[in-house]
Amino acid sequence: MIELLHFQVLASALFCLGVYGVLARKSAVLILMSIELMLNAVNINLVGYAAFRGFEENHRSLGHVLVVFVITIAAAELALAIAIILRLYRNRSSVNVDKIELLKG
Repeated sequence: MIELLHFQVLASALFCLGVYGVLARKSAVLILMSIELMLNAVNINLVGYAAFRGFEENHRSLGHVLVVFVITIAAAELALAIAIILRLYRNRSSVNVDKIELLKG
């Protein structure tokens, strides 16, 4: 039988993979994908918590509403980040975060 612990282990593993991807990758696109993986780990945790905690029937959907909110914020973040990455690629012809020195004078 699946318990809340299984969801938490899965979410923590996905979150750790996302953190590793953010710290180890050089490409801005792969870093963005790792951030999305971390947000999905949060979504799994929210859904698992809402499903297995003893909420009343009218409060059970709170976790699902929060997941929809996180997905909406993630979609907006993804659209903005892709636009920034495309602009950087046009200006610098690279999406490698080590080669981009945009903030240096």
